[in-house]
Amino acid sequence: MWLLSVLVPLARLYLCGIKVLLYQMFNSSFTLPVLPKQNGRVAIVTGGTRGMGFETARHLASLGMHVVIAGNEKEEGTAAVQKIHEEGSKGKAEFVYVDLTSLKSVRQFAQAFKDRGLPLHVLVNNAGTMLVPETQTEDGFEFHFVLNYLGHFLLTNLLLDTLKRSGRQGCCTRIINMSSATHYAGVMHMDDLNRRICYSSHGAYAQSKLALVLFTYYLQEQLAAGGFPVTANAVDPGMVDTALYNNLWSLAQALKKPVAKILFRTPAEGASVTIYAAAASEMEGVGGCYLYNGVKRQSSGISYDSELQAELWKKSCELAGL
Repeated sequence: MWLLSVLVPLARLYLCGIKVLLYQMFNSSFTLPVLPKQNGRVAIVTGGTRGMGFETARHLASLGMHVVIAGNEKEEGTAAVQKIHEEGSKGKAEFVYVDLTSLKSVRQFAQAFKDRGLPLHVLVNNAGTMLVPETQTEDGFEFHFVLNYLGHFLLTNLLLDTLKRSGRQGCCTRIINMSSATHYAGVMHMDDLNRRICYSSHGAYAQSKLALVLFTYYLQEQLAAGGFPVTANAVDPGMVDTALYNNLWSLAQALKKPVAKILFRTPAEGASVTIYAAAASEMEGVGGCYLYNGVKRQSSGISYDSELQAELWKKSCELAGL
């Protein structure tokens, strides 16, 4: 039983990876269209110190945005901001500390941002981790679940009023959640979201990415029903050569290196769909999408289960203390 609970999620996850690699073998990466200037608009990008998060932050800043890079690596954050400014960006970049695995830290970050009285036009929930060994956070949550999903769920809800006030009809504010193809392998264990029974890092990661899609769709439904000028979309960057794969077991790590050079997307290519969702005119007023390689795709069948969406939302509110 234990062996099956470990091997099945592993097999499902790697099968997803193979499908994505086959797609990337025969399809070129999405090319960003010319995007409108974003002068005066404010964005928060979690995990924006490196990888796709950094590429998203630098591009949005180049369009004239004031970008708040939110992360837990102060030295990396300072270096990222300096690099963006050295490139002569038309916008502004700054680093603000937040630890998404700590609900207290998320609350402090959100309150500090609101105290500044800034508007918020784009929230990119980009930070994530993959395949870490079983770890419990200070709040008692499984690491993938809180960093990839619950921390972002709380952050989004705490900033939702600011997003609503900052948008207007014809110029909506935007929430972008970073999911992945691994959500197709995800199973929601609603009675054990912390994966304490038969832990599998592969299963925990896939579950967290499925949770983000379920969250996106339910949030969009609520925003649309209330007539609020805010949209929520989930994006899938494909397989991208970033530090996310550093926790692969040794054999997979060895096999990944030569494959990554040929078939993986670069961080800039992976970030393109996020940047598109955040700034493209074509995405004005468009929400509830799962975007892959620049186009809307069908996400997993279970992600459209409205009862599961509502159940996850209710449970997440309880866990996050909302």
